[in-house]
Amino acid sequence: MNYQEALHYIDETHKFGVRLGLDNITKLLELLGNPQDKLNIIHVAGTNGKGSTCSFITSILKESGYKVGLYTSPFLETFTERIKVNGENIPKEDVARIVNIIKENIETMVSEGYSYPTEFEIVTAMALYYYCEQEVDYVALEVGLGGRYDATNIIKKSEVSVIASISLDHVGILGDSVSKIAYEKGGIIKENGVAIVYDQSDEAKDVIKEICREKNAKYIEVKFDDINVKQSDIYSQTYDCTVFNEKYENLEIKLIGDHQINNSMLALGAINYLKENKKLNISEESIRKGLINTKWPGRIEKIMENPIFIIDGAHNEDGAKSLAKSIEKNFNGKKATLLIGMLEDKDIDGVLEILMPHFDKVITTTPDNPRAISCEVLKEKISKYIDNIVAKPNIEEAVDYTLKNSKEDDIIISAGSLYMIGTVRTLINKLYL
Repeated sequence: MNYQEALHYIDETHKFGVRLGLDNITKLLELLGNPQDKLNIIHVAGTNGKGSTCSFITSILKESGYKVGLYTSPFLETFTERIKVNGENIPKEDVARIVNIIKENIETMVSEGYSYPTEFEIVTAMALYYYCEQEVDYVALEVGLGGRYDATNIIKKSEVSVIASISLDHVGILGDSVSKIAYEKGGIIKENGVAIVYDQSDEAKDVIKEICREKNAKYIEVKFDDINVKQSDIYSQTYDCTVFNEKYENLEIKLIGDHQINNSMLALGAINYLKENKKLNISEESIRKGLINTKWPGRIEKIMENPIFIIDGAHNEDGAKSLAKSIEKNFNGKKATLLIGMLEDKDIDGVLEILMPHFDKVITTTPDNPRAISCEVLKEKISKYIDNIVAKPNIEEAVDYTLKNSKEDDIIISAGSLYMIGTVRTLINKLYL
């Protein structure tokens, strides 16, 4: 298979859906030589912020001279974004080569009576195999869904388990309460391991603490009560903070929103632990460079000026609250235009209730995903909040309409689905910049 054929092969496995459990990935990786056992892994779970946290961690380690793998999902614009080494996407020829190897081993395991692996299991196996080949020093491994039965939890040990912000999402799979979801996320914590935990609701923290007690794991919480934000706009943020009694002044990040300051501090918690307990050589200069150089596209990201065009993957209540807070903070209550498309299995009503007070015009569209809600149905849901709504089924047409009906000093925000905003980002860069 060449690259395109390999992608088609992976895409075909969507028909096997989401299947939580470790039997299949265990067998597949066993046939591949158990690459995960040869890697030093920083494992990151959470509802929101886990990708940003992984990016901060990898950027700091890279600036410290380490070779670092970063595994995230989903991708925004190109499949190869999901598997990086020192910020570089996996080459297409390596995708094709490794998928060919994996396909042969899948045929072996299926012949032995195992189920066909899911798309996420195949990509996870590919990433671990590639990182092993590349002989990386560390891997920041982002959990796909949940934690306990997620394919990434095939690892027997981790350098540290990092738990980002936990809130309601994927309730049909993970449970209908924060405590149930926290139980699934906390499943990545290892026996006698260490959990670096985001300062969040007591409901989530109590569950994580109990898991740590059961597994004789160390619970370390990153507190957010000593942050002094000195400057914050849609370009960057500068702040002072304290992480584990280590004081930092004038740290700067390019990621936007109060929650990204929190995510950077969670990453600093993991870095400080590794520095102190694993004797990593990490200077304050590397930390500062790593933070300011961290990029995480599609999360309150400004992709255009005049009009200001921001994309954000907000698709659950927690994400919507962060986006709404950033709108209030950066645009002084000025109303904006929303370009939105969502997936049917998300808390659409909850997201709309939080976001709609900040917009006076909405364009709905339909993401290119079998789980998408149609733009017309979404328009009907929004009509109880405002009257100025236009439905455009095609995303390219929706972007074109939005820009043609906006003035230079307008604010446009595209949100609701990572699957959609990746397409929006590609279109803006290709056709309008």
